[in-house]
Amino acid sequence: MSSQRHYSPLDRLLLQADAAMRTLIPKSSHASRPSPALVEPHSTVDAQHTKHIAGLMRINHTGEVCAQALYQGQALTAKLPHIREQMEHAAEEEVDHLVWCEQRIHELGSHTSVLNPLFYGLSFAIGATAGAISDKVSLGFVAATEEQVCKHLDDHLQHIPADDPKSRAILQQMRLDEEEHANVALDAGGYRFPAPIKFGMSLMAKVMTASTYRI
Repeated sequence: MSSQRHYSPLDRLLLQADAAMRTLIPKSSHASRPSPALVEPHSTVDAQHTKHIAGLMRINHTGEVCAQALYQGQALTAKLPHIREQMEHAAEEEVDHLVWCEQRIHELGSHTSVLNPLFYGLSFAIGATAGAISDKVSLGFVAATEEQVCKHLDDHLQHIPADDPKSRAILQQMRLDEEEHANVALDAGGYRFPAPIKFGMSLMAKVMTASTYRI
């Protein structure tokens, strides 16, 4: 007898609503892994750099909000059960990043973006649409998205000063995880998006980063 639980469409909608609230309500999510920042020493960063670092971490936090929404939307419309499970598992791993970024932002005396609900809704719609088209497109979208995230993280790591080892440790671990998610999605049969589509995705990402850096 299979131990896998089968959810009705209503059950899944309720689970999606619960996931959205846990993503958007501060301090309502819990990481399964401790933050990499915990083992790093405390350091003193001047006010100007602190504000800049907080802005970068706010961008990354909103990126994780988008990742949660994307995966949840894809899981809702995924055709094959194992693809749905893979999306849900990836979303669980992204919760760690969400919590780590939120904790660091608060340590820096700043706040998460007020635009998060908007970006969650947009990302959920995109994920659900990709999943409805096909699992191959859905997985390909994950891979392309994670590729964009890795580029942003590489850029942010260049801008965070060496005397802030806590923020750097968080972003470095996120970078490793995101690259793994991209590879897993491609290995599972994800469609490799052509350059023009990736370029369009990068333009959308720039809108998010420019707006959430300050707001």
